[in-house]
Amino acid sequence: MTGTTQRRRHELAVFLRSRRARVTPADVGMPPGLRRRTPGLRREEVAQLSGVGVTWYTWLEQGRPINASPQVLDAVARTLRLDQPEREHLYRLAEVPFDPSPEQPAQTVGPQVQALIDALDPLPAAVYNSRYDILATNPAYRDLFVVPDALGLAVPNVLWTMFVLPEEACPVVQRERELPMMVATLRSSYGRHVGEPAWEDFIRGLSAASPRFAELWANGEVIQPGPRVKTFRHEAVGELRMTSQSLSIDGMPECRIVTYTPESEEARTKVALLRERRERLWPSSDEEAAQVIRMWSTENPAP
Repeated sequence: MTGTTQRRRHELAVFLRSRRARVTPADVGMPPGLRRRTPGLRREEVAQLSGVGVTWYTWLEQGRPINASPQVLDAVARTLRLDQPEREHLYRLAEVPFDPSPEQPAQTVGPQVQALIDALDPLPAAVYNSRYDILATNPAYRDLFVVPDALGLAVPNVLWTMFVLPEEACPVVQRERELPMMVATLRSSYGRHVGEPAWEDFIRGLSAASPRFAELWANGEVIQPGPRVKTFRHEAVGELRMTSQSLSIDGMPECRIVTYTPESEEARTKVALLRERRERLWPSSDEEAAQVIRMWSTENPAP
């Protein structure tokens, strides 16, 4: 070993021992046991919880020249409850390339991204993260879809809407074709987050709420997001064929702007009708709003 590598191995040993000492058995759901001399977990407990051999983990913590894969380092990092900077530090000390993957997908967008999707109106557009949480929408998107605040979710989510709402309330036609593809797209993102509590809770919760989702999830299909022609229904204008297109966002890993472009002149006309309907029902100025209220009062006099 070179002097630099030897120094790294020493630092790795010190770092792992210090992280192990701060995690108690109670933190990981284990009984404290008797005659516990170490302030945190024992080496064999870390090895067991991480799914690795006791000898291998002991050698890793002793700084011996052994090879560690990203999967094994991730397992150890989860057991030791390392945050993102600590995970990166662990990888560097073990001389393994670090691929950052935040545990929590983004939950908000900045004003610049919101202004961008607003400018796409009359094209419906929204921002999704890799778990299909709806982070932002423009007025045209809200014309076409009901954003699912009514489900009582902390963050509106496309998959919860699709799988939990009754079929007659779902805006997507040909659900049996579209739902498997959405679940397969979700699984392609899940591969970067296996074992992360937020993702595991999401999968577990949706599987419990929807047997159909649980069935599709068990299939193991994987596809990447891409442009697709989809048919939607709206109570005011009927069916619309639209092409969905995903665009990545600088500075927001695993998030994308999704736009919907009409596939035909008929669909384009229906999108325009939805915009006119919105402007009629929700005027843009206080004066216009007052005018609508006066007109409504005239047409619907109090009994």
